[in-house]
Amino acid sequence: MSDPDWHAPEQIMWEGRFITAKTRGKWEYVGRARGIHAAVILAIDDAADGRHVILVDQYRVPLGRRCIELPAGLVGDEQEGEDAGIAAARELEEETGYRPARLEALGQFYSSPGMVSESFTLFRAHDLEKTGDGGGVDDEDIHVHRVPIDGIADQIAAWREQGYAMDVKLLLLLGAGMLE
Repeated sequence: MSDPDWHAPEQIMWEGRFITAKTRGKWEYVGRARGIHAAVILAIDDAADGRHVILVDQYRVPLGRRCIELPAGLVGDEQEGEDAGIAAARELEEETGYRPARLEALGQFYSSPGMVSESFTLFRAHDLEKTGDGGGVDDEDIHVHRVPIDGIADQIAAWREQGYAMDVKLLLLLGAGMLE
C-alpha cells in the first residue's frame, strides 16, 4: 500500500536564508534552502600517544544547551556549487585546527528523515596535521576535544552527566560498544 501523499506537490510554507519549511499532502518537514547540504568529518588522530577522535562542542539554540558533535559545516552556503570535500577540509581546520592530508567520502546520510530532508556527506579525515587552535570563525564559540578512542564511551557518559546534548552521529563511535 502506498501513501497518496508521496506524489502530492511540494509546497513551500516559509523560506529563510538557510531553512525552508515545506508540506507535501499531510506531511510537514524542513530542508536546507538553496540546495545547501552539509559535510560531516570523522577525524581520527593516529599520533604517537595513541588514537584520538576529534570532537567539538558548541551552543545549539534549538536545544538550549551545548552539544557534542563531529566537526561539520555547510556546503554551498557561501559559494554555489562548492565541492563537498573542499568544504569538509575547510570546516575541519576552522573548527578544530586540524588539516587533513586526505579526505575519504564515506557516503550520503540523512539524520532525521521523517522530519528533515537535509543530507550530509560523511568524510573520514586521514593524516591530520595540527595547524592552530580551531574554535570556528566570526562569532562561533566552538570548543575542541581530542578524546582517546578507547575512552570515548566513558567520556560521552561524563558529558551527559554534565548536561551536554549528544549529536546522533556520535553513534558512529559508540555503535559497536552498544551491541556488547
